[in-house]
Amino acid sequence: MLANQKHKAAGQSIFMSSVTGLANTLAVVTTFIGAPPLYGRTVGWVQGFTANNYGSGFEDITAFTWGVVCACLVFFISRASISTALVMGGLALATRIF
Repeated sequence: MLANQKHKAAGQSIFMSSVTGLANTLAVVTTFIGAPPLYGRTVGWVQGFTANNYGSGFEDITAFTWGVVCACLVFFISRASISTALVMGGLALATRIF
């Protein structure tokens, strides 16, 4: 019985590490595709907001920081969404098979 539980736990661990790896890979692809349009559509507004509220001269560092923020937002939101979808899809598939 103990060996069967270890085997089941090992299978779950492989499944979860595969889901994590696939979610990370797809999140990187999504970030590569999604971050530049988000950055391009919002950087002007963020720079204007920064200049109006904090003074001019911060535009370059604001643009760089906003680029990093956009990339992080797209990456982490897509990774969370993709991993949740993969886990739910795997559970739905497992309940239909077993």
